[in-house]
Amino acid sequence: MAQQALPARDARLGKPLGASGDEGARAALRSGAGRSGRSVSGVALLLPDGSPDGTGRPSPLSALAVRPLAGRLARAGRAEGLTAHVVRYRHRGWNGGAADPARDAAWAVAEVVRRYGDVPVCLVGAGMGARAALHAAGHPAVGAVLGLAPWFPEPDADGGSADAADGTGPEGAEASEAEAPGDGPARRAADPVKQLVGRHVLLVHGTNDRRTDPELSYRYAERAKKINRDTCRFEVHSDGHALLQHRSEVHALAVDFLLGALFAQDFARPVQDAMAAPPPLGLRMPLAAGFGASLRR
Repeated sequence: MAQQALPARDARLGKPLGASGDEGARAALRSGAGRSGRSVSGVALLLPDGSPDGTGRPSPLSALAVRPLAGRLARAGRAEGLTAHVVRYRHRGWNGGAADPARDAAWAVAEVVRRYGDVPVCLVGAGMGARAALHAAGHPAVGAVLGLAPWFPEPDADGGSADAADGTGPEGAEASEAEAPGDGPARRAADPVKQLVGRHVLLVHGTNDRRTDPELSYRYAERAKKINRDTCRFEVHSDGHALLQHRSEVHALAVDFLLGALFAQDFARPVQDAMAAPPPLGLRMPLAAGFGASLRR
């Protein structure tokens, strides 16, 4: 007997953490902020990791992996009215030119605007989710993108992406400047960067990542930096794909970046230096052990 197909699924936002969540409301009442503590002034959308291919249901473990960071960001930004959501994808894979998680990310930004109005959004992605965040950054509500161990496919022989993406991306993303030569088959377009103009962009990658190539994220950051000076990249020496060895430093860096990008707080000095430095210095900035220990957040 043939297996019956599962019903179609829609992308959705996970339970809110922070200003609009029950936990945030109770904290606001205890502090005397009253109902105004429920006001949302900014949103962090967490985009989980995934697989290059697959139309099955996403693994719940991927969403669980980014939930601690979502909670950390929500707690750090509660006074500013930050809410965090973990995005639940329709499918587990990127799926070539379909770029399914990037389209889900674009939907999630539009849904945030529908729910909360004109508030700034930071897209925070891990692995495949980082690539989705970068693709979906063209929406006017997006003010910042944070990519942790971003996944990019190996380039093909012509220098483009190996997953046959057409460079158009989801709604809000523009095509890459990489076009096909005059003769022969069309070259696969590289991942777009034009949609990052006007956004703060931070990429973080472990130097011992065996799952996603740190050099590919450096090359992407190098292209992005040429058109957007507010781009930087940190390297976490000796850490792997999940960035577990230096998790506290990575989370502190994420908090500092988000509060600075969305709420105009001062960036920590290493982030300021990385933004200001030209390549390769600003794109290979080492994340120092103990980063964030002295920050009052």
